[in-house]
Amino acid sequence: MNLTHLHLLMNHAPVLGTIFGLGLLLFSFWRKSEELKNTALGVFVICAILAVPVYITGEPAEGLVKGLPGVSAALMEQHEEAAGVALTSVIVLGVAAIARFLLFRRGKMVPGWFGALMLVGALTVCGMMAWTANLGGQIRHSEIRSNTGQPTLTGSQDKD
Repeated sequence: MNLTHLHLLMNHAPVLGTIFGLGLLLFSFWRKSEELKNTALGVFVICAILAVPVYITGEPAEGLVKGLPGVSAALMEQHEEAAGVALTSVIVLGVAAIARFLLFRRGKMVPGWFGALMLVGALTVCGMMAWTANLGGQIRHSEIRSNTGQPTLTGSQDKD
């Protein structure tokens, strides 16, 4: 296993984790559950931690795939820039979650604005993560690039 393999293996964790955390956070508001809210915030902390090695292994992965046929250097650059923004945003979200645990512990009331702020932050981070993952996928998967035509189905339709 090399760093490229590690990058490709680990990159799913913070992307899917933030989506899972957002779902938990939304569910916690619906159920009015502080335990679920704490769990969601814990997920955001884990995602922030996992995003760091994913980002660090990105540069070695770029070096390995740079010369391969069909790899777009422009897409790699866009992915790298988006990854920097996504990393920063998920770390901010994780630090905000840690701050919530430190500032509002032992029965202290959590202000409503903090939950709303975390929700907006989680939505933003999910969008950034999804955008970054989409750009990363396009580097080697030309079939998902927007400038390629959709494949057509031929010969698979039933003829009556």
